[in-house]
Amino acid sequence: MTTLTATTVRALPTSHDDATKAGGYFVSNYPPFHYWGPEHVRDAYAAFDEGPKEGVPLGLYVHIPFCRKRCHFCYYKVYTDKNAAAIQEYLDALIEELRIYSEGAFVGDRKLQTIYFGGGTPSYLSAKQLTYLTEGLKRVLPWDDVEEVTFECEPGTLNEKKVAAIRDMGVTRLSFGIENFSDHVLEANGRAHLSKQVYAAYEWARNVGFPQINVDLIAGMLEETEENWLENVEKTIELDPDCVTIYQMEVPFNTTIYKRMKEAGELTAPVADWDTKRRWVKYAFAELEARGYEVNSVTTVVKDVENTQFLYRDSQWRGSDLIGIGVASFGHINHAHYQNVKDIGPYVETVNEDRLPIHRALRINDEEALVREFVLQLKLGRVERKCFTEKFGVDVADRFGDVLGMYEREGFLTVDSDAIELDRDALLQVDRMLHEFFLPEHRGERLS
Repeated sequence: MTTLTATTVRALPTSHDDATKAGGYFVSNYPPFHYWGPEHVRDAYAAFDEGPKEGVPLGLYVHIPFCRKRCHFCYYKVYTDKNAAAIQEYLDALIEELRIYSEGAFVGDRKLQTIYFGGGTPSYLSAKQLTYLTEGLKRVLPWDDVEEVTFECEPGTLNEKKVAAIRDMGVTRLSFGIENFSDHVLEANGRAHLSKQVYAAYEWARNVGFPQINVDLIAGMLEETEENWLENVEKTIELDPDCVTIYQMEVPFNTTIYKRMKEAGELTAPVADWDTKRRWVKYAFAELEARGYEVNSVTTVVKDVENTQFLYRDSQWRGSDLIGIGVASFGHINHAHYQNVKDIGPYVETVNEDRLPIHRALRINDEEALVREFVLQLKLGRVERKCFTEKFGVDVADRFGDVLGMYEREGFLTVDSDAIELDRDALLQVDRMLHEFFLPEHRGERLS
């Protein structure tokens, strides 16, 4: 077993303070969200009226904003107080919103390639509610040619009947939000489930035969220790999932942790610093690799790289279109990025008026699209140069030569005739690197 105390991660030449401060750390889109605005919504509507770009796949994201509890680190739009009638009203709105999108010229003759049920907690819904929702969505846009259906779940919301219903929906990739195996750490972070529920739910999922089961962990949670992290890695290996996703804890402004920091006048979050989190993830990656897993992104390892994919992620990072439905959800169509209204009441009301509930948007140009796909694909650890020359007519090794040269001289990446490849230490802190590739007008600390 690798010695955790000996695991180190070299600092980047552009590194800053390693303390975990409040705010967004991870780059999930480009340009950053705060450049999006209501004044650009009309540009999104114009994009929806255009036909699809040749060869661009179409995906669907469905946001389920209901949870048993709100985790202290959660920054998504979630509700813990909605009754069955309110949930039913929301499900009807989801189906209706998709119907409105289905009439847009951008759909063309495309079939859905990927579907992702995120939250919140999709598994909060009952088996009956899930069946109602998916049958309604399929009537609008058939799932005949869907290659991957991902479904997020919280172990404590599952039972044997519901797990079977989720598989019957057509889910191919079940993602368990375990986060940690310690009941103390789970309780300290406001998680609704306990460790014993993980094992029961995982056994049910294995028994019904999901093609892929993913396990989520978070490094650096409240009151987590190195001893606890060693146990998390060991217990994950014992479960033997097809895929493991490990996030490093960040503390966005709209979390309970931040609110407590603000009340106490604290600037540093009460979680592990970034150096510790990177060391922990590096250790986990090494242990999983020793057992046959392969690292294929900044967060993900897979057991069978030929047959275990995360098509939703890869497709989005390579510029596919995405219909995002639900309160506060994100989508992007024909280079127009958008986010829906952030409260469930206005969301349902707007959809029931046969209008799209878009709050803010931004349509990007080809240069911004190039940067977006380049920085997101760097999070995979390897960028194929040919893909960009064929799609954009640009050699990214030349386009970003100055920055790439700096990191190559420091030994954090290599550039050859085929690809740009990051070493492990660079991959573990790649989000720090990405800002260097932003266009000048988009550089800064703020991402949200």
